[in-house]
Amino acid sequence: MNYSIWKGVIFMKNSTSHLIVEYVKKKKQVTAKELSDYLEITPRAVFKQLKKLVEINRLTKIGQPPKVFYLLAEDTKHVNRPVLSNHQNQLLDERFFWITPLGNIEKGVSGFSAWCTKFGLAVAKTAGEYEKTLQKYDKHKKDGVISGLQKMKKTFPRVYLDELYYLDFYAIERFGKTKLGQFLLYAKQSQNRAQIKELSSMVKARIQVIIKKHSIDAVGFIPPTVKREIQFMKELEKHLRVKQPCVSIVKVKTPVVVPQKTLNKIEDRVENARRTLIVDEKREYKNILLIDDAVGSGATLNETAKQIKDKQICRGTLIGLAITGSFKGFDVISEV
Repeated sequence: MNYSIWKGVIFMKNSTSHLIVEYVKKKKQVTAKELSDYLEITPRAVFKQLKKLVEINRLTKIGQPPKVFYLLAEDTKHVNRPVLSNHQNQLLDERFFWITPLGNIEKGVSGFSAWCTKFGLAVAKTAGEYEKTLQKYDKHKKDGVISGLQKMKKTFPRVYLDELYYLDFYAIERFGKTKLGQFLLYAKQSQNRAQIKELSSMVKARIQVIIKKHSIDAVGFIPPTVKREIQFMKELEKHLRVKQPCVSIVKVKTPVVVPQKTLNKIEDRVENARRTLIVDEKREYKNILLIDDAVGSGATLNETAKQIKDKQICRGTLIGLAITGSFKGFDVISEV
């Protein structure tokens, strides 16, 4: 046979694509430069072939320039688009998002099919279960947000926020982290400005709706507790570009930095927030919005709100808002 077939694509023996695949089989992982030297063709010609092979899932690539390696993609059976209802198709295209162990993004119906294939699940049946699970959690949403105030009232003897909202839950049963939960986790961990900007774009309009609805005239961003070269909250503040003045909230430096996410006891989280976060604000406002990335226990937002109330910085309504929050009561979202 002078040719091979991969997912309907014919590769002639000794064609450039065929030679690349055979070389990758032998070497396991290669760079474009290595292929260019081996085939004695220009880098441009190599990249053209590599792009085609990646698009048909014959090869996959890992890494970021200048260190990018190509290796054989998993030889999985081709999965046809499953027969789903129009609503399920729309639901998956809008809300399913999965970052694979290799760091590849899978989303929508095709991503859900890949997720089901990986875990040996029937796509159509699991899509129905996914739909029912989302319906269960969506019952907690009103006007596109989730109220977390009652959860905080069960955790703390006194709550200083007048309202607390999440844009979504961090995770749901069985299916794990939500789309916003995954975006938040990996944007923070990778310190990727492009991902942070994309996440900011996803939530910006919804935050603006809250600002308008509640006549917010000042916004406070909860400062980070983990030292990173690129700070998520700083980038979020920059991309949101709120027109309202920002309330000054300072994270006090201590000899040993103790991130909130490392504390498992509620009293320790309260003490950490009380002792290391200072609201350094002289102005007064009517309605203030405090923005945090994720709420587990709510200790940070509650202690910040206490300072604002004690210093009479807020004369009206004080609202907390998190991109994601936990479903159950006192919880620790240690990943973010």
